[in-house]
Amino acid sequence: MTFTPADRIKHIGKSATRRLFDLAPPGSINLGLGEPDFPVPQVVRDEAIRVINEEHIGYTPNSGIPPLKKEIAAYHSLGLATAYSPASVCVMNGAEEAIFNVMMSILGPGDEALLPDPCYLAYQPIAEIAGAFQKYYRLRASRGFEFDRASFEAGLTNKTRLVVINSPSNPTSTSLTRDDLQFIAGRLAGSNVYVLADEIYRDFYFGEQPGSLSGFYDKTIIVSGLSKMMSMTGWRIGWAVGPEEAIKQITVLHQYVSTCASAITQKAAVAAFSDEGRRATVAMREELGRRRDVMTEAIDRELGLPYVAGDGAYYVMLDVSRYGSSEEVSIKLLDAKVISVPGGAFGTEAEGYLRLSYCFDPALIEEGVRRIGKALPSRFNR
Repeated sequence: MTFTPADRIKHIGKSATRRLFDLAPPGSINLGLGEPDFPVPQVVRDEAIRVINEEHIGYTPNSGIPPLKKEIAAYHSLGLATAYSPASVCVMNGAEEAIFNVMMSILGPGDEALLPDPCYLAYQPIAEIAGAFQKYYRLRASRGFEFDRASFEAGLTNKTRLVVINSPSNPTSTSLTRDDLQFIAGRLAGSNVYVLADEIYRDFYFGEQPGSLSGFYDKTIIVSGLSKMMSMTGWRIGWAVGPEEAIKQITVLHQYVSTCASAITQKAAVAAFSDEGRRATVAMREELGRRRDVMTEAIDRELGLPYVAGDGAYYVMLDVSRYGSSEEVSIKLLDAKVISVPGGAFGTEAEGYLRLSYCFDPALIEEGVRRIGKALPSRFNR
């Protein structure tokens, strides 16, 4: 039997992250997948067990349970002149669903979405599914993946309906400065353009915490969740926070996509915002700082190649352009039993780079980089 997909998805394929994982031989070290290896904080696990044993597990309101929405609104209101209300929150099954529902609620055929280059792998396919044209503004590799204001301004047209920003960035781990955020807000002031601000990595930073566009531009819709800051990837809990009229429509779409997020996860997630939960995030951030040092020191020692470590998230962009295309190098490294993600999958600016993750055991980081060093020609013979 031949299945013919709808036109909107017939050109959509698996992400590069998953394709490389599927090709990897047994015993490979996965430097590609962005999934933290930290245990879920005990306070969250204990609450999940209590909920299962003591509470009725049924449907929740489409937008989420009130106690969780209250915590999320307060979390994103820190530092803002005007606080978010719970009505500004829709809880969903992970930040991925939130991105999908926000983009599908705003974009339609003929609209333009302005996306960063490089960017997270989901943005472009979702915009395509929505029928929108994709345009890009550059995060210049030649300047350490710095935001390019001229490129951003050139990408805006009278058809721009949605701008996407991601700070800290996946894949580059770089953050937008507060001056950059003010520039974006100033350029969009008075327009009907909405901004999807993907802040899933905002609690993982090295130095000053990145700012939020929500403090400068009122048509900002924040997407975030607990997959990273609580290491709760498999629990599938994320959200969108923004203007109430936008969230109301996004909630309608969410209702027809998945009704509601898991009741167990929602109730357990309230504990993530407790003092104990917040201390767990701080401990993860500090450990990631140590692992960042492990990876960069190993690259300096074993490879001697240029790289961008960024100031947040948990990725290093390794420059392998002297060896061929990023995809060719990623495939070559599979023979060395190392999984990486080719930078070209994220956009033209990241071609020639590999995205390497350091969100797991330092010994595996060391061994993975050592295997890369053995697989690529010696730095002394370049």
